[in-house]
Amino acid sequence: MPLSRQMLVSLVCALLCVGLLMVYSASMTARPSNAEEFYLSKQAMYVLFGLGLGGVASVMPTPFWKRAAPWIFGFGVCLLILVLIPGVGTQVKGSRRWLRLGGASLQPSEFMKIAVTLLLAWGMERYWHRRREFISGTVVLLAPIAFAVLLVVIEPDLGASVFLCATVLLSLFIRGWPLGRLIAAGAVVLPLATVWLALKPYQLRRLKGFLATWTDFEQAPYQVQQSLTTLGVGGLSGTGLGEGTQKLSFLPEANTDFVFSVVGEELGLVGTLGISLLWLSVLWVGAQVIRPLRRDSFEYTVGFVLLCQLVAQAATNVAVTTAMLPPKGIAHPLISYGGSSLCASLLSVGILLSVSRTPECQSLETGPQG
Repeated sequence: MPLSRQMLVSLVCALLCVGLLMVYSASMTARPSNAEEFYLSKQAMYVLFGLGLGGVASVMPTPFWKRAAPWIFGFGVCLLILVLIPGVGTQVKGSRRWLRLGGASLQPSEFMKIAVTLLLAWGMERYWHRRREFISGTVVLLAPIAFAVLLVVIEPDLGASVFLCATVLLSLFIRGWPLGRLIAAGAVVLPLATVWLALKPYQLRRLKGFLATWTDFEQAPYQVQQSLTTLGVGGLSGTGLGEGTQKLSFLPEANTDFVFSVVGEELGLVGTLGISLLWLSVLWVGAQVIRPLRRDSFEYTVGFVLLCQLVAQAATNVAVTTAMLPPKGIAHPLISYGGSSLCASLLSVGILLSVSRTPECQSLETGPQG
């Protein structure tokens, strides 16, 4: 295995280890219990399953992903439809995003980020010669994806919807799709997003509360107040691993959406900067892994977009916990507790490793044989 691929795997494993440690610590409760062992054991099972999933994906040849892309997307859409059926999908806190499978749950929107990426890369290769034709080149390509985004909006899951739209724009941009089409797509999405916010008063209240964070802290959303307080308590070096108190009864979603805040309290600025450095290293090393690929290829599009998705989700989670973005349920990849996010992240890494193993890439890495 080339050195860059080994480094990427090592960085991912380092983040997984940090995640297991912080899930254990963040799952402690104010009352004596074995909650931390329960969450740790489940997270460890998710890690093992995700590593197996990513490992299988990493050895699959690129033609497999090209053939499977439409089928994977179609299966993902079916899951999104099932989620919206009462009695089938599970509703939590007003959102219907999960499918319960025995003692486990599945969030299809997490895997749709991968499915949309694969379908776009496949479609752009297939319709490249029609890219300047609006109906046959753009509408046909984007119509099924627009339907998938609509299903996610109905759940509702604003965070996943935004990520899917960003995936579309990023994929089209790096493949050189006509700039006018990209601007037109943005011009269509922006009014729709505005209308959606107007129809969801609680989203407007959340946005107003976020804007008040830096002018009147008392008016900020509760989770933002507690997240900033938790980060502030940690200072430079933190209170010590397992010694944090905000997670006990104050900080909501301490082992999922706001696990980064727990890192800040217990490991301090040193810990949060360390995790940020790991993610910057993932971005740099991942870019080296896909660098030998042709820029106009299916493989480069998939690898680049999946890499950007992972790092962007981590950056978004950090921005939410530090009140740089409005509060939204965005898990920290590879670190937050949860099977769907973890397995989807490891599957993304596996596919990235898979598409970087093309014959062209291997020949560029090894050089001419004498």
